[in-house]
Amino acid sequence: MGRVVVVATCALNQWALDFEGNLERICRSIAIAKSRGARYRLGPELEICGYGCSDHYYESDTLLHSFQVLAKLLESPATQDIICDVGMPVLHRNVRYNCRVIFLNKKILLIRPKISLANAGNYRELRWFTPWNKARHVEEYFLPRIIQEVTGQETVPFGDAVLATKDTCLGTEICEELWAPNSPHIEMGLDGVEIFTNASGSHHVLRKAHTRVDLVNSATAKNGGIYILANQKGCDGDRLYYDGCAMISMNGETVAQGSQFSLDDVEVLVATLDLEDVRSYRAEISSRNLAASKVDPYPRIKVNFALSCSDDVAVPTCMPIQWRHHSPEEEISLGPACWLWDYLRRSKQAGFLLPLSGGIDSSATACIVYSMCHQVCLAVKNGNPDVLADARRIVNDETYVPEDPREFCKRIFTTCYMASENSSQDTCNRAKLLAEQIGSYHINLNIDAAVKAIVGIFNVVTGRAPRFTAYGGSGRENLALQNVQARIRMVLAYLFAQLTLWTRGKPGGLLVLGSANVDESLRGYLTKYDCSSADINPIGGISKTDLKNFIQYCIENFQLTALRSIMSAPPTAELEPLVDGQVAQTDEVASKVKHFFRMYSINRHKMTTLTPSYHAENYSPDDNRFDLRPFLYNTAWSWQFKCIDKQVSKLEKQEGISQDVD
Repeated sequence: MGRVVVVATCALNQWALDFEGNLERICRSIAIAKSRGARYRLGPELEICGYGCSDHYYESDTLLHSFQVLAKLLESPATQDIICDVGMPVLHRNVRYNCRVIFLNKKILLIRPKISLANAGNYRELRWFTPWNKARHVEEYFLPRIIQEVTGQETVPFGDAVLATKDTCLGTEICEELWAPNSPHIEMGLDGVEIFTNASGSHHVLRKAHTRVDLVNSATAKNGGIYILANQKGCDGDRLYYDGCAMISMNGETVAQGSQFSLDDVEVLVATLDLEDVRSYRAEISSRNLAASKVDPYPRIKVNFALSCSDDVAVPTCMPIQWRHHSPEEEISLGPACWLWDYLRRSKQAGFLLPLSGGIDSSATACIVYSMCHQVCLAVKNGNPDVLADARRIVNDETYVPEDPREFCKRIFTTCYMASENSSQDTCNRAKLLAEQIGSYHINLNIDAAVKAIVGIFNVVTGRAPRFTAYGGSGRENLALQNVQARIRMVLAYLFAQLTLWTRGKPGGLLVLGSANVDESLRGYLTKYDCSSADINPIGGISKTDLKNFIQYCIENFQLTALRSIMSAPPTAELEPLVDGQVAQTDEVASKVKHFFRMYSINRHKMTTLTPSYHAENYSPDDNRFDLRPFLYNTAWSWQFKCIDKQVSKLEKQEGISQDVD
């Protein structure tokens, strides 16, 4: 009959500018797709060079190396007899485009440039690329010589067109185009396109996955059709974690779901689907058919190839499935853990060091590392050779097999409680107990000698000795003494990160982890260059509320009973003197709107040095990539606060009137 098609999509853990590694992963995905009978394979956005190249897109080398990889793909036996759809930047008439290059049997069928560019939040595509603004228009693209030598083609079609195979019609969307109000799949579907493809570079945000799934399913619910989504996965060199979720949908229902969080570098989904289901679905929608009769046609690239075989009467097809979403607590447990693993293995370091205070934030960070160890052991148990090889290299043991998360944690994770005379025994005990339960190599040390040495230098130079307010000092003295303690801890964290393994006779150094949450950063509740200054921070984009829920999740799922006392303890920085051996300094009292904005503006300068953090929410305070605001403010906010006062006064009068009426 020739109506059952086999299509494949994938999630690849690509790495910006890692052309050799990216090529290997692309080839592996194509080979898997072919081995499972697929006749079409879709890959993530800009998969050849990696999505996160940023200003490297300006460099001609990035385009050159992308074409070199494309030539290797065209020549590879793995790419024969399957339509391959890959992503890369292309320069056309001196304009740089984000493109899909679709080829079959050493011939490029179409180069399709992106129409709607992502340019909000973390995305800066308009900085590097230009959208294709010529709807349903195709031009000649002159291929570079290295490609001509492989394909024998001098020019190929470049523009907004669709592919007409022997049995169906395919149309392309690229990431943002699915999210746009006027998505191309609408007009393409009316013009008879039956299979829509979307190559994405979509990053993880808490509670976002259902939106992407709903968009894919709704794309074919009204218009019918098959929708195939590929996505990048993993940390490709920045703050983002691309969360996979490759999927295939038909007529508004999901038929294949990929994982959202996984340590597998290559994940391939294959679905067998009946085109007659699309055609019969569309036949019953009269409004769709009326609109289709008036649509402007797309240019069609004829392809002498079929996605189906002639004898497919008895071929079983995929049935709809229910998408399984993670809870926010699970997302916190898995997303930052996978991000940390990518950062650890790709930085070629030997593990992590975390200043563990016994509070919620550093404890949550420790739990994420412990979750990472769980994921590594699970991946190895499931036969992932890449994870096993990385684990062996990290621990410097070619025979090692990570089986127990606590044992693996002991090898790659060092926690350090840095006590001072202002620290309580309670926080020390809480940190120690948690370290024992997750299995980290734990260090207790006292920073008083270092603090006294620093203050002593000041005393020698100025003849003055600052005091805490508890001992009669001023607010300035009190703050300075707190900051000395905080900053000494940062210096010691890096010292121990560099040399702890050396003292244990092991090679390598450790990455220092920060643990300031998003609320602390927004309010500025941290010392510049204290332990919030680290190499990376897995919780820097997560709110305190979500972290508390995550701690409860860890108590229940990892049986970390030490977290119960951490949850119930009052938050404190422990930088001021104890009173009768107990903590007197507690923090995080409720504040008014004015107080928040005053503190935000006073402390905004700290965000310029904020440790790179896992991006988990769209209220991230990250000054370097996401939240582009000033760091020198008029902190009086005179006009704004007058407006607030005026509004409050108005509300109070209304309240008074309503009370009189009552």
